[in-house]
Amino acid sequence: MIDDILTFNKQFVAEKEYEKYITTGQPDRKLAVLSCMDTRLTELLPKAMGLKNGDAKFIKVAGGTMLSPYDTVMRSLLVAIYELGCEEVMVIHHTNCGLCNMHASHFIELMQQRGIKEEALDEASKYTNLERFFGGFPDIEEDVRFTVTAIRRHPLIPRNVIVRGFMIDSETGQLTEIEKD
Repeated sequence: MIDDILTFNKQFVAEKEYEKYITTGQPDRKLAVLSCMDTRLTELLPKAMGLKNGDAKFIKVAGGTMLSPYDTVMRSLLVAIYELGCEEVMVIHHTNCGLCNMHASHFIELMQQRGIKEEALDEASKYTNLERFFGGFPDIEEDVRFTVTAIRRHPLIPRNVIVRGFMIDSETGQLTEIEKD
């Protein structure tokens, strides 16, 4: 697959197909979007929001959620706000999310089936709570509220940044507001 991508890329560059995507590094609409990495959202989410290349900063992680107030999600949001000028944040979870009701024990079992040893898991547990790290969340709407609240209350987020939470239907693209600012 990767070799196919590289072959395509050579043609893409040679034919200057990139030109229609040239933009600055600053989001034109001063918007940061925290969402899930689900493949159903790759094109659907920006289209359903009426956004084009360069309009917003998209931060995509499993579940569209934060594990810690000082994880890479928060780092990305802080960069988006302070370095890139974002003034609004949309937290967007989606229907039929694979992380909903995911259990750490099942995830660890899958890892072990692929050759990950107990020693590696023991080492990982020194740095994080594996139940939280590999576990999901039981209620999507509640996790949207949790994530929005964590961002709003973060001591490094300016109070004038608007943070709102949504759920998107992963089939139709319909956005439903869960948490207003």
